[in-house]
Amino acid sequence: MGSAYTPGLTVSPDTVVERVRRLPIKGEVLVDVGTRVEHDTVVARAMLPGLLQTIRLADGLGVEAKEVKNMTNLREGDPLDKGDLVAETKGFLGRFKKQVLSEFKGTVESLSEVTGNILVREPSIPVDISAYIHGEVVKVMEGEGAVVETRCAMVQGIFGVGGERNGTIRMAVGDYNTLLEESHIQDSDNGKIIVGGSGVTAGALKKANELGLAGMVVGAVRDVDLIQLLGYDIGVAITGQEKVNTTLLCTEGFGQLPMAQRTFELLKTLEGRKASMNGATQIRAGVIRPEVICPNDVAFVHTEHADGVSYLEIGTPIRVIREPYFGLLGKVTGLPATLQTVESGAEVRVLKAVLDDGREVIVPRANVEIIATS
Repeated sequence: MGSAYTPGLTVSPDTVVERVRRLPIKGEVLVDVGTRVEHDTVVARAMLPGLLQTIRLADGLGVEAKEVKNMTNLREGDPLDKGDLVAETKGFLGRFKKQVLSEFKGTVESLSEVTGNILVREPSIPVDISAYIHGEVVKVMEGEGAVVETRCAMVQGIFGVGGERNGTIRMAVGDYNTLLEESHIQDSDNGKIIVGGSGVTAGALKKANELGLAGMVVGAVRDVDLIQLLGYDIGVAITGQEKVNTTLLCTEGFGQLPMAQRTFELLKTLEGRKASMNGATQIRAGVIRPEVICPNDVAFVHTEHADGVSYLEIGTPIRVIREPYFGLLGKVTGLPATLQTVESGAEVRVLKAVLDDGREVIVPRANVEIIATS
């Protein structure tokens, strides 16, 4: 039986996932292998050097640069608070003194007799990396971070915006074909992840962000509504860093497309449970999928993971990701071994599939992705 590699899209009620939590610079790892963590548990911390600020001491005192060292008691390494006296002149008969007060809080880094300036390093800025998901630490990377594993239900999407968030799942609509509108969003949805059907209106996007919903999962979004929300067109860049209050995940793509029924039904079984969500998407090399991860209340089972490669075979559930069948679901019914000529004139490997609407089609294998169901 023929088989071929194709990118996968996971929609599974029970799978094991790992997430690497890595600091941007070297720091301290705060957990050990075997530590149970929640989504907001800090697993690693680094300290970014504070800003370097300048106190123009010679100018402030009205003296030569070489004189400033004799007019201050501060030395390298001394702490300094905002409003502290940095230096002062002797004045005339004890009067008419000039003073320089610190505008910054930090540590004296240097005092120059060439420039007459004092350099003050502001306090270091802590950078914390949280676990993101409820799970268990299975690997520690010294000075860098940790790997967290969880047994979970997982839904990956085609596209998303917004970063990592956590909230309780609520089904906002009754079926996978219903458009999510403003009226479906409740005031009590603050901090929740709500699930819609075929798409979302511009008004619902605005209301969700105003109320501070953690996330929204819908079938699709219109690009004009997304541009209106963000204020710009994101193009083909990596998403996930947008300044939005609500993370958005689209399971099917753009426009108004019904959410796959199996995806909707899975999310329905997760209603009332807490989940982690990330809208980060990269569609080119090093594919990153937006995701919803909902931990299962079972003991962790550590497994030797496969390399993540999925293979096409008869019966494999797929989604078509190119026109004219974009967004449609189906199952593989045949994998012809010989190359076939397509409309563009290119000779490519194809597959035969029966779509959920009953149509039998032939499409290039590169135009589909696997929907993982286990």
